[in-house]
Amino acid sequence: MQKHITVRPAEGTWVVRAGGAVIAESTNALELTEGDMPFVIYFPRSDVAMAFLDASDHKSTCPHKGEASYFDIVSKSKTYTNAVWSYENPNTDVAEIKDHLAFWVQDGVQVERI
Repeated sequence: MQKHITVRPAEGTWVVRAGGAVIAESTNALELTEGDMPFVIYFPRSDVAMAFLDASDHKSTCPHKGEASYFDIVSKSKTYTNAVWSYENPNTDVAEIKDHLAFWVQDGVQVERI
């Protein structure tokens, strides 16, 4: 049976820009692919400028990954609500995403390989 989720090292250097500022840059990011959905880049927490993030009360649950906690991105021009998520205690099959953050790409928030 094929795994529903695949996690592997993301090749190259990846950055997150929000409100014009670079808030994450990593050569140690992970690429998570779930089913037929587009891949998501997960950044090590140590490569994220956490000063731009405020913890949110929002939570969600994925049957494959576990419970996600969320953060707002606070930039000079705008707050991006629940734009970042993290699985603090992910399910065993995706244990490598622990201590990593993913970003919701939207107007004003970009995730790209440089």
